[in-house]
Amino acid sequence: MSRGTTSQAAGGSVPLAPVSSSSLEELTAVRVDVVRPERGGMQRTTTQPGSIHAFETVDLHAKVSGFLQTQAVDIGDAVKDGQVLAEIEVPELDKDVEEAAATVEQSRARVEVARARVATAEAERDAAQAAVAQAEADIDRLVARRVLSEKQYERMKGLYARNAVDQRLVDEHQHARDSALAGERTGRAAAQTARVQVAAAIAKVNQAKADLADAEATVRVSEARLARARVVAGYAQIVAPFDGVIAHRYFFPGDFIRSAAEGAEVPLLTVLRTDKMRVVVQVPDRDVPLLDVGDPATMTVDALKGRSFRGAVARLARSEDPSTRSMRVEIDLPNPDGLLCAGMYGRVTIELSPPTQHLTIPAACLVGQSDPSGPSVYVVREGRAYRKSITVGDDDGIRIEVLSGLDADEEVVLRPGGSLTDGHPVIASSAPSAK
Repeated sequence: MSRGTTSQAAGGSVPLAPVSSSSLEELTAVRVDVVRPERGGMQRTTTQPGSIHAFETVDLHAKVSGFLQTQAVDIGDAVKDGQVLAEIEVPELDKDVEEAAATVEQSRARVEVARARVATAEAERDAAQAAVAQAEADIDRLVARRVLSEKQYERMKGLYARNAVDQRLVDEHQHARDSALAGERTGRAAAQTARVQVAAAIAKVNQAKADLADAEATVRVSEARLARARVVAGYAQIVAPFDGVIAHRYFFPGDFIRSAAEGAEVPLLTVLRTDKMRVVVQVPDRDVPLLDVGDPATMTVDALKGRSFRGAVARLARSEDPSTRSMRVEIDLPNPDGLLCAGMYGRVTIELSPPTQHLTIPAACLVGQSDPSGPSVYVVREGRAYRKSITVGDDDGIRIEVLSGLDADEEVVLRPGGSLTDGHPVIASSAPSAK
C-alpha cells in the first residue's frame, strides 16, 4: 500500500488519497496516432520533361536541275506513300529516254539479222556435210569400178599369154583400168575438198553465233541505258517517301531548282511521318540502371489538358551525355487521330520496375534517419511505444518501402514527437489518414 500525503489547510493538515502506479502512467502517457503497414511495395518510376518529334522527318531534295513545273501540295497537306508532290521540267531528259529507246530497237533489229546469218551458216554447213557424204559414197563406187577393171585387165593379160585374144583387147582393158584408177583419185580429191568446205562452214557458223551473242549483249547494254535514262527522267518527279504531312514548302512553280549535286542546300519540301510519334526524354543517371526497352510510359501534354498517352520505351542511347549526366530515351506513341504534333511538350512517367510485395508505411513514421544504427520506427505494444530498427528501400516522399524489421500486424506511430522514448506509455488511436 502506497504512502499517502498530507495537505496543510486552515486549522490543520488534511491527508490526500494515495496515487497508484497505473494512475501515474496514465498521467504521463502520450497520445499518438498509429497506422498499420500496407502490403505492396513501391513502384519505381521516373518523371521527366519530354518533347514530341515526328517519327520520321525527310527533306526532299531535287536530283536534277530545272524549273519547278507543278507542285500539288502545300504546308499541312496529308500525303500518301509514292504520291507525286512536285514535278521539275527537264526536257532534255525526255529526249535521252527517246534516244535510248531507239537504240534498243536498233539493237534488237541487229539481233534478228545475226540470227538469220546463223541460220544461213548452219544451212551451208549442213549442205557441205551432205556433200562429204556424197563424195565418200562416190569413192566407194569408184573403188569398186577400179577393182573390177583391174581384174578384167589381169584376165585379158592371161588370155593374151595363151594367144586366146589379141593385143587390142588387152590394151582396151588396160585403158579401162587406168581410167578407173584416175576416177578413184578424182573422187578422193573431191571428198577432201568437201571436208575442207565443211570445216569452213562450221567456222562460219561459229562466227555467226559469236556475232549473235555480241548483238544480244548490245541489246542488254542499250536496255540498261534506257532504264537508266528513265530513272534519271523519273528524278524530275518528287514523290512522298511515306504516308505523312507536309511541314515546310520552300519554292513555288516557276522557280529554278538546283540539284543537290550542284550544291543546293535548301530542300523543296519537308515531310513528316505522324502516324506515330517519337518522344525524346533525358533520363537522369540515377534511373539509368533500371531502364529497359519495353518499360511502360505515360505522357501528359501541356497543350492537351486532361489527356494522357501510353506507350513504351523503344530505344536507349546506351550512353550518357557527360555534360548533363543523362541518357537519351525514345518512346513511340501511336497517333492515329493526329492529336500529337511535332514540337509539343509535356511530362513523361516511365515505370522502371513493378511494385514489390514489401510493406510500406507513411514517411512521417520514420525516425532516426541520421542515427548511426540506421532508420527506425516506434511500434505500440500493450500501451507502450518501442523503438524498432528497420531496413528501408525506395520512397516517393510520401510513403517508404520497408524491406525488413516490421510485421504487417504491428501498429506504427505516426509523426512521433521528440518526447517519445523507448518504452514510454502511450494512448494509441488509429490515424484518420495513412499519409
